[in-house]
Amino acid sequence: MKFGTKAIHAGVQPDPATGAIMTPIYQTSTYVQDGVGNHKGYEYSRTQNPTRHALEKNIAAIENGKYGACFGSGLAAIDCVIKMLNPGDEVISTNDLYGGSYRIFKTIFEKYGIVFHFVDMQNTTEVERLTNEKTKIIWVETPTNPMMNIIDIAAMSLIAKKVGALLCVDNTFATPYLQTPLDLGADIVMHSVTKYLGGHSDVVMGALVTSDEKIANEMYRIQNSSGAVTGPMDSFLVLRGIKTLHLRMQRHCENGEKIARFLKTSAKIDKVYWPGFESHPNHLVAKEQMRGFGGMISFTLLGNNLDEALEIVKKVKLFALAESLGGVESLIGHPATMTHASIPKDVREKSGVVDSLIRLSVGVEDAEDLIEDLQQALA
Repeated sequence: MKFGTKAIHAGVQPDPATGAIMTPIYQTSTYVQDGVGNHKGYEYSRTQNPTRHALEKNIAAIENGKYGACFGSGLAAIDCVIKMLNPGDEVISTNDLYGGSYRIFKTIFEKYGIVFHFVDMQNTTEVERLTNEKTKIIWVETPTNPMMNIIDIAAMSLIAKKVGALLCVDNTFATPYLQTPLDLGADIVMHSVTKYLGGHSDVVMGALVTSDEKIANEMYRIQNSSGAVTGPMDSFLVLRGIKTLHLRMQRHCENGEKIARFLKTSAKIDKVYWPGFESHPNHLVAKEQMRGFGGMISFTLLGNNLDEALEIVKKVKLFALAESLGGVESLIGHPATMTHASIPKDVREKSGVVDSLIRLSVGVEDAEDLIEDLQQALA
């Protein structure tokens, strides 16, 4: 079954009670049993809910996985993965990482004895140098947020397997439409469903997908025990959003390319970060493991002036100044003071998150209007 068909049909069936073609919103906390232990597959909605269950099957299918689990946010999904570890275990992650991921690693789990290493994962030799018998997870984000670095998933899988570690890939920026990490050797895929999968800036949710039954059992145990699950209404909205994921991603990619190429011509801009450029350091890896280059772009200004960057993000009219990404509307953000403010200044600047860095989430509007908006803001 091809992607567009899976996005619409996988995991969902007409409602057996009424024939409703859309999965109903099962807005219930509990389920009546005919006798003790004699039920219809559902006992309590923290453990399982029919609307959430359909979404979990759908997300697993579009990621070419077998098991899916949905959570109250992307960070709740990350929380579940790290809770699979024990004190003394080590995690290797990229040094160019979403600020919320960095914060949960450093301020929540580090005090429980889990050791985190942050490294330039484009340098596989450096990753291998850090691996040892205590390495239990290699955490990859690709494309990275916000520097759009590309990490070779297959290469990271080989390194992880050598030491018996799990490879976890944050696939939020690419979505399964553009890359399927499980096919490249990943053990777990994570999504901030809030972003492209939901696609309409009206849901906060996270998800995990795996094809390993042992990992899945642990994933469901933690999901149920910790209780950070998503509700049926949000599950319904994301099921609806995923039905147009392939159509939206096509437009995000088309608009992203037009805007990246426009930014490249601006006299006010120093660098443009977009993996579709042949000059991108890992363009060939992106071309190999992705089916398109997405709608996320970052750029810096000549002179690296903070005030100028803050003025530009205020002057735009169509681009909305807001955190998050992946919605149908275009967003603009300033990572150093917004999404990555929780990372110490010296740490974030080493990875390229300087004061003038601006990040765009290119929506599905007409590209010409978006370019005109950026032109007037940069003028």
